[in-house]
Amino acid sequence: MMRALTTSGAGMIAQQYNLDTIANNLANVNTTGFRGQRAEFQDLMYQTLRASGTQTQGSAQQPSSVQVGLGTRFAGHAISLNQGAMQATNSPLDLSISGSGFFQVELPDGRTAYTRDGSFKLDANGLMVTSDGYPVVPNVTIPPGSRAISISQTGIVSAIPPGANEPTEIITLTLALFPNETGMSRIGQNLYEAGGASGEPSVIEPGSQGAGLVQSGFLEGSNVQIVEEMVRMIMAQRAYEINSKGVMTADEMLSTLNTLKR
Repeated sequence: MMRALTTSGAGMIAQQYNLDTIANNLANVNTTGFRGQRAEFQDLMYQTLRASGTQTQGSAQQPSSVQVGLGTRFAGHAISLNQGAMQATNSPLDLSISGSGFFQVELPDGRTAYTRDGSFKLDANGLMVTSDGYPVVPNVTIPPGSRAISISQTGIVSAIPPGANEPTEIITLTLALFPNETGMSRIGQNLYEAGGASGEPSVIEPGSQGAGLVQSGFLEGSNVQIVEEMVRMIMAQRAYEINSKGVMTADEMLSTLNTLKR
């Protein structure tokens, strides 16, 4: 009977993680470049009361085993790699990636982080930075007073400097591609770090060797689907409720046993 209590309790804990994941997805439904997650679960170990193939009478064998499961556990997250919807902004420094790849940014401690959020801006020195002031890698510096800033699909940054009439190429942006994007670690602020399972990044120019194209004047929206998350939320709620019923039923049966008298 105690087995039912712990098994149902494990199911309730698993659904708490499930709801945490769903709530985070819904909270980031308007976050630029956000990629939704889905909770994954594994069944726990089993107590084997009788192994299959056990000898019975004569040469007869049991055709199946008798095992009692001990519940489930949260195993990890599956990350959705679907492209988010493109949102027009008409700002030349707002960039999205149509396809695979990540923009690179330099953190204050010198590490490189990666992002799909291309809402870049210029600081006081004309350096292209994120909303938190982290410089884009490679560094893009627009000369003060420049006009007609443009960024091509292949990452070429151009502008007309002061006193000139023709655009000048400044630098070419590059994208980072990973062998396993789902192995990257989220660190907040729309940033990722290379994780142990992500592999080393390949720095590639947009539009070549599998890298996506850069779209200037657009931002990639979150790929979270609200309807799917609401359905998952209802399923998580019902699963939590039915596991709580298992706890209550086991408790009632134990209460009945506790009141038995000889």
